[in-house]
Amino acid sequence: MKTKAELIPECPVATTVSLIGNKWKLLIIRNLLERPWRFNELQRNLDGISQKVLTDSLRSMEADGIITRTVYAEVPPRVEYALSELGESLKPILDVMKEWGESYKAANL
Repeated sequence: MKTKAELIPECPVATTVSLIGNKWKLLIIRNLLERPWRFNELQRNLDGISQKVLTDSLRSMEADGIITRTVYAEVPPRVEYALSELGESLKPILDVMKEWGESYKAANL
């Protein structure tokens, strides 16, 4: 079985795409740039995401160090997801994607 380091692509762009390169992960990161979110809040806000896909995406991003999961000792239990320092470092990438999307929409709509 390969180690995590062996699974990381040589190409830096491919590495980034492998970590955040799907629609749902990018939209989760977009939301978490605003503030910490609870699971149900994310699911309601991300129209069309299934519970399984959201769960898998959050677990994957937590394992990759992009987000943190905090469980509060309350009744009922409260769990919040937030960006880690590594996750926060993705902000410039999403800012540029937002600018590009706005330019595209302005030119094509």
